[in-house]
Amino acid sequence: MKVKALFVALLLALMPVLASAHDYTKGNLNIDHPWSRPTPPGTPMGVGYLAITNTSDVDLTLTDAKTPRAGHVSIHESSMRDGVMSMKPMKQGLTIPAGETVELKPHGYHLMLEKLPEPLVEGERIPLTLKFDSGETVQVELSVEPLDGGGMKQTMDHSGHRME
Repeated sequence: MKVKALFVALLLALMPVLASAHDYTKGNLNIDHPWSRPTPPGTPMGVGYLAITNTSDVDLTLTDAKTPRAGHVSIHESSMRDGVMSMKPMKQGLTIPAGETVELKPHGYHLMLEKLPEPLVEGERIPLTLKFDSGETVQVELSVEPLDGGGMKQTMDHSGHRME
């Protein structure tokens, strides 16, 4: 009986980790742990992060993304230059080199979920379609995770971002 109780306790302890760890594979693409942050009321944009692995022998480019939760999704790169953080859209897409992984993360590459009609709420799953230059599309869900967990301790001000 003690073994069963220990097993149940262990399972309960691991549930948050298991619930947030999710990945998707389609063809030569693996999308690992797509996630987002909750947004305050009235904030018209959010972010999307994930890791994309290209197991093929040719480069692939993420060219577009769509979700019913946002009016527009764009691919951006943030970088630090001369002590100033800047962000620019990647109009040509994001190349995923053959056999490599590219991580979309805070202060780097990321998806901008623009024109949000309502806030993104912790615990919500946001459907997202990723489109690549090969014609491949991958359906994933962004897990909206708490601000104090999972690598989300650093923040970035997107208030100056212009929506097209």
